[in-house]
Amino acid sequence: MNWDIIKGKWKQASGAAKSKWGELTDDDLQQIAGEREQLVGKIQEKYGISKDQAEKEVDDWSRSV
Repeated sequence: MNWDIIKGKWKQASGAAKSKWGELTDDDLQQIAGEREQLVGKIQEKYGISKDQAEKEVDDWSRSV
């Protein structure tokens, strides 16, 4: 799915994000507010993975949303 669409429908997409990345809190998801780079950064921080790996996970997730 196009990231602009995800950003526009962030309230719905954030539920799917929380299902995939359970360590993200509601506050995290509010702060991210549909911004891809912020989502990548939060995933990197919460899961201790590289930026490249976090970006790959976000890209894979965005295609399935």
